[in-house]
Parts: sequence; C-alpha cells; structure tokens
Amino acid sequence: MGNLAYICSRVEDKKRDYAQYDFSNVQDDALKTFFDLAQEFESLEDLYLVCVAVPKTHFGLDTNFYLMDNKREVLVLVCTSKEGYQGSPDKLSPSSIKPRNEAFIENNSLFTPIFGKTATQDVGASTKKQALLGMLQVTPGSNLSESEKFYFQKFANRIGYAIYNRILKQRNVEHLKFIESLVADIEHNVIVPNMAFRLFLKRLKAKIRKNREIESVLQEKCSELAENGTVDHVWQEQVMAELQEVNRGLEDEFGNIEKHNHNVSLFVESLFRRSHFQEGRFIPRKRRCNFKKQIIDPQLERYQERFHSKGITIDNQLGGVPDESIVVVADLGLISQVYANLFSNALKYTRTVHDGEGNPRTFVAFGQEVLKDYFGSGQDGIKFNVFSTGSHTPPEERDRIFEEGYRGTEAGGKPGTGHGLSFVKRAVEIHDGEVGYESTPLGNNFYFILPIE
Repeated sequence: MGNLAYICSRVEDKKRDYAQYDFSNVQDDALKTFFDLAQEFESLEDLYLVCVAVPKTHFGLDTNFYLMDNKREVLVLVCTSKEGYQGSPDKLSPSSIKPRNEAFIENNSLFTPIFGKTATQDVGASTKKQALLGMLQVTPGSNLSESEKFYFQKFANRIGYAIYNRILKQRNVEHLKFIESLVADIEHNVIVPNMAFRLFLKRLKAKIRKNREIESVLQEKCSELAENGTVDHVWQEQVMAELQEVNRGLEDEFGNIEKHNHNVSLFVESLFRRSHFQEGRFIPRKRRCNFKKQIIDPQLERYQERFHSKGITIDNQLGGVPDESIVVVADLGLISQVYANLFSNALKYTRTVHDGEGNPRTFVAFGQEVLKDYFGSGQDGIKFNVFSTGSHTPPEERDRIFEEGYRGTEAGGKPGTGHGLSFVKRAVEIHDGEVGYESTPLGNNFYFILPIE
C-alpha cells in the first residue's frame, strides 16, 4: 500500500505486543535462531528439521512436526527431533493425530496448530485467510505454563510464515523452469513444424496459378470455337485431363494443409493450457485412447513421405500396433508429441545396417507389448517401442540421452537442440510411466511404458 505512517504504526503495535509477551532470554534466542536458520537453509526438508531442532536444543523438549495432507485430509509425521526427516509427505502413512484448529494436550504432549496461507492462494491474498498447514508436538507438555503454551503458539506462527514463503519461493522457481522449458517445447514442437505450411502453401499457389493459365487458354479456345462453329475433341480431352489433374493436386494440397492444421492445433492446445501455467507443470487431460488410430497413425502419416524420400522403410517386425489395441488412458496431445519426437529422431539417425545374412536394411519399426505386473501386483504396463536401424548409442551416453539439452556424439552437425527426448521423458512421467533405451542387433529401440488403467 506504500503508506509509511501505517507501517510505522504497525511497528509500534509490535513493540507493545512483544513487551506484553515478556518472553525470556532463552525464548527470544530460540525465535532468533529459528529466523536465522530458516533463511540459511534452502530446502524444505532442512526447514522442517529446523522446526524440531530449535525446541529440542533450546528447551530440551522432544519435538515432532506434522504436515497437513489436504488431499487425504490427514496429518503426516514429517520429521522428529529424535529420528530426523521421515520422507516426502505424499508418501507417508497418515498419523493417528487428528487435525485440530486449536492447541491441546494429549499423552503428555502439547499439540499446537500451524497456520499459514497455502501455496495455491494468490500471492496478494489477505493474510487473514489462513489454512491449517500442520501441527507441532512438544513433549513433555503437560506441565507447561500458560505463558509457555502461548510462546509455542507464536513459535508455530513463525513456522507457518516460513513454510509458506519457502513453498512460494520453490513454486516460483518451478514456474520459471517450466516456462523456460515450455518456450523450448513451443519452438521444437510447434514453430519449427509449422514451417511446413510454407511448403504446402507454395505448392497450392503453383497449382492455382496453373489452373488460372488453363482457365485463360480454355477461355480463348472456347471463343475461337464459338466463332468458327467447330469443336476439337482431342484438344478438349487434353484440356479436361490437365484441368482434372490440377484439381486433384489442389485437393491433395488442401488435405495436407487440413491435416497439418489439425496436428498443430492439437499440439498448441496441449502446450498452452491455462492449467499448465497455473500449476507450473504439465497437467495431463487423460482420456481413453486407441493408440494406433488416434496417435500413431496420424504422426506416422506426417513422416511417411520423408521416410520414403530417405529410403527408410516402415517395418512391423516389432509386432506393430493392432487396430484393436489395448485402450490406454492418456493425454492425446502430449503422447502424440511423444511419437512425433521419436519419429523425428528416427528420421535423423536411421542408418543402413546389414543383417545376419549380409543384406542391407534401412528401416524403422514400432510396436507394443504388455508387461504383466510391471507397476506392481495386478498393475500391468504396456510398452510402446520405436526402433530404427543404425549404430548403437555409446554406453557412456545412454544415461544422459533424456537430459534437457544433451546431444550425443552421433548428432554431429545435424540440426537439433537436445530437447526432444527430454520432452518425451517429462510427458511420459506425468502419466506415471517410464522411458528407456535399449540396443538391439540391428540398431536402437526407444520405448516408453504406461500403466494400463
């Protein structure tokens, strides 16, 4: 609000508050220690440990720190002054402690609620709109005086402020990284492929120009025929045949533009969703998909002519993907881009090899296979493969090929940014899947595995 007088009045309010609190030197030192260390340690895990270490060190009290899991509406024990950090909150079992909005004594322990704004609230939201973030447990707590209980309430308030600010900072960093990556996604998967429109439009313009020339000739000839009263049937057939060919070409080019527009529109929609920017990460819109008809065939059609022009055949030796494919729940746009990136890589790096009988082979193949209980008992996975012939990726590079910006020695002077496989990894992982690479006798297989839902 930029009002100095108001700020000064709030400072005076705090002076009076702290005079009334009458905290001891040890209590003051504990608050100062917490404040200093909350700024010093960067990670949330370390901040949680500071929350339990300060009461233990300054007051000799065993301390447990619980976080609220809002999805499950339970408290989870995140760390203790005895055993340290327990693990990621979303992977911990619910605690027997019930969430409450007021302090209470139970089993010789003081439980104090921790309030604060949640990470999903707007940055400018009123600080009065606070939610239960967790609880602080100190033991023994039965013999604490009312002033000591009040002190731990204020200590819990400091924890709430610190946690919110840390989560907000972490979220902002994640947002920046996401936006940087999204810019690369747009360039790699939308802007560069969209340049194909220029080629289609150039072809279409040439067909239209030819059609205009034929129209002009036809008009002149028809005028002559009208004047002479004669009709040249041979000429008429030639003109009509040429006109039909031009019209077929116009229809073909229109079809190319229509398909390309559909594909780019699908990619743009899947990359520019409001939910991505709100959450700072990809938020998939999953639906039941027939992989062959809805994902693989449209992407393969985009690359088929380019494969053919480079002498690369499409082989179904991996079994292909049947029309009646196992239905998988996935984000149609994002997984389509996974295949687009894998086919694009295959186009760049497929090379001729010789099979066991000495025959030259240059091909790409794709297929699927069900992996029983891959994601645990009763949770099958389905593995999708995209194979291409060529020399193997060196062993020392295989652990890095899915890293952002990494390009292997095979890349040479080929155009690229090292973003494609990184996108594949992220798009598959948000579907709770896995990506991988494996060498085979004739080349390289890139695959991803999704759970069958």
